[in-house]
Amino acid sequence: MATPINQTRTDAKRKPRWLARTTAGAAATMVAAYGGMAISVDHSALTALEGLFLYLVGLGAATIANSTGVGGGVVFLPAFEFLGANGHIAIVAGQIVGMSFIIQSFGMSTGSLRWLHRIHDARGTDTGVPPAVFLRMLALVLGCALPAMLATQALHTSPPEAVLWAFKAVSVGLGMLVLVTSWLGRGRAQNRSHPTGVDYAALAGLSLIGGVATAFFSVGVGELVALYLFVRNFPLVTTAALAVIASAVSVLFGVWDHLLSTPQPWDILLYVVPGAITGGFIARPFAEMLGPFRLKIFAASWITLSSAYLLFLA
Repeated sequence: MATPINQTRTDAKRKPRWLARTTAGAAATMVAAYGGMAISVDHSALTALEGLFLYLVGLGAATIANSTGVGGGVVFLPAFEFLGANGHIAIVAGQIVGMSFIIQSFGMSTGSLRWLHRIHDARGTDTGVPPAVFLRMLALVLGCALPAMLATQALHTSPPEAVLWAFKAVSVGLGMLVLVTSWLGRGRAQNRSHPTGVDYAALAGLSLIGGVATAFFSVGVGELVALYLFVRNFPLVTTAALAVIASAVSVLFGVWDHLLSTPQPWDILLYVVPGAITGGFIARPFAEMLGPFRLKIFAASWITLSSAYLLFLA
């Protein structure tokens, strides 16, 4: 009688088959895509030192993005703009957002799979809100963000100044709110296990704004969703996983607009993409090492400072 019981317990800890198949399929797709890139580009276009620097840019951006839910474009856009403007690497301004979409398609996809495995890990002590609730929240976010992003890509080729200013201002405001509420509620707040109707309404509104912003800047939906969930004190796993997966799905849908319309510097992407994949892989343990409070402060500080820089100085 002991064997069936032990077997049942072992089976209960197994992760869903669809997750294993999705992981294998995603890994094969990324290997094939990167292999095609590696075969078709000129490997001598950049020096080894330049390649190492680009790898580290991808690593750092993806680690931040996949541990906090903030899109890697928050790092990629200013980094590539600086490199292109100063003549260090040949990047045209019109390519920067497309490059960010491509890089995040690799890095955020890797991070999404890592967080999904964490959610379905029966040995974990905190897997966030119930899976059914998580799926409802994710469906709402994507249902609002994707149409907004795709419509924006179809209707606009450059961001109106008012939209650019509003997105940066909202990011600064939410970032400051996270910092204040985190310090005031340190050690007292309890994780929420279920969203309220107000939470669903807020996520829908922020996802619409984030979808428009993502079309223009490659970041937006994950950033706003993560900040709101941090403010509302949802579990770290729920916050990071929801924001990372929403960002990953958004860039995968939006990257085609750039692949089909703008030539990309594949020699540069050849070095950044592996860094992004590495960062996506190590980001989850990095977030868990920081813990909920320090991760909130880290994410909010990064978003507030980078958005304030772009708002007032860029």
